[in-house]
Amino acid sequence: MVRLRVVTTDDWPMWRDARLAALADAPHAFKSRLADWHRGGEERWRARLAMPDAYHVVALLAGRPVGMAGGMPGGGDGRPPELRSVWVSPEARGHGVGGRLIAAVETWALRTGATALRLAVIPGNAPAIALYERHGFAATQEPGDPPADGVTRELVMVKALRRS
Repeated sequence: MVRLRVVTTDDWPMWRDARLAALADAPHAFKSRLADWHRGGEERWRARLAMPDAYHVVALLAGRPVGMAGGMPGGGDGRPPELRSVWVSPEARGHGVGGRLIAAVETWALRTGATALRLAVIPGNAPAIALYERHGFAATQEPGDPPADGVTRELVMVKALRRS
């Protein structure tokens, strides 16, 4: 059974293991590269988890990380909070783990008072785009950042959040 765990700076080894597994499994899905995260050690991992007002959650199966997601606060320019770093391991895919991770970040965003949640996805990542669409995200006309290829731009998607 998969359970979700909100992680703190003390959980940096768990976040590190999930993040490195994600970058190794799906390098095409992230702007960061595996090699980028092998530098910096514990201090860098703790700093990632210590970002003010951020939210990080890991999906665990038998105590091992099999998924992850993060929520980053919105910008001072009125942008909504952002869903980031979503990944589910191959062994856990197809069991609703991605949806549970997204729902956890949505709940966090609602607690912060947000009325929308934003994300950026690498164009061509059809499985991720389909997951986000199934969970109510829609593409916007907003130009995303350029990924590593420097040619395309990320697809920006937004979901309106409603209190239940």
